[in-house]
Amino acid sequence: MLIQNKMIQRVREKCIQDDSVSAGMMYGSFTKGEGDQYSDVEFYIFIENDKMDDFSPRQWISEVYPFDLIFYNEYGTEVVIFTNMIRGEFHFLPESEIGIIKSFKPTGVFPNTDAMYIYDSTKKLKVLLDALGGDGPKRMTDENVNFAYNNFVNAWLMGVNIMKRGELARSLEVLTHVQKFILRLIRVKEQTVERWFNSTKNLEEDISIESYNDYVSITSALKENELTDAYKNALKLAEKLYDVLAVHYKLEVNKDVIGNLYSYYLEK
Repeated sequence: MLIQNKMIQRVREKCIQDDSVSAGMMYGSFTKGEGDQYSDVEFYIFIENDKMDDFSPRQWISEVYPFDLIFYNEYGTEVVIFTNMIRGEFHFLPESEIGIIKSFKPTGVFPNTDAMYIYDSTKKLKVLLDALGGDGPKRMTDENVNFAYNNFVNAWLMGVNIMKRGELARSLEVLTHVQKFILRLIRVKEQTVERWFNSTKNLEEDISIESYNDYVSITSALKENELTDAYKNALKLAEKLYDVLAVHYKLEVNKDVIGNLYSYYLEK
């Protein structure tokens, strides 16, 4: 048994045993049948409203498994680095906020909502989780394709301007945004849009070898020659994707824009 499964079971036991806990649920790889020895463990734990002020997340987590580090990230999530080098994410919220689960629906596909269930004394959790099931949001739409294409143009121009200025490190950072939007277009072309917000996840298995090699061509180390090649290849790939996607979607960007960007790229 994976150690993560043992930790998940320990969280379940803690939820049942602790009378301050109203409900608990899990999200992430282990709820989708994708968990392995490198996967995180991720939870929402709902605390009885009148016990929230006295509740200690740090103490609660320490009784699940010893940890080396615990902190809040920029999203307000309690992140834990356990001593076994497994990452954990915990959201401790008052029971009155259990309705936040409704907001998960637009974020993706939830193939097994039963696997998300940990514990519930409120009789609300199962209903909320069941509502997450079924088809996920429609990603292959004119709106999404245009959003990705327009933002690609914006990120590409920003990155090239920064590169021309000589700020290679910052240009490399912006390249990650170029890659993100190109990758969304690739996933639309290949009809593998389930991982819309985490588009690089399982990329080696999700897309064709040709598209994977296309993606590789727009990656770079912090070297000027590699950066210039990556931005040039990104334009070529954007043009290639335009020809494919324009057959099926109403694109707002005129293809001439790609030519203008390429001319600008060649300017010294």
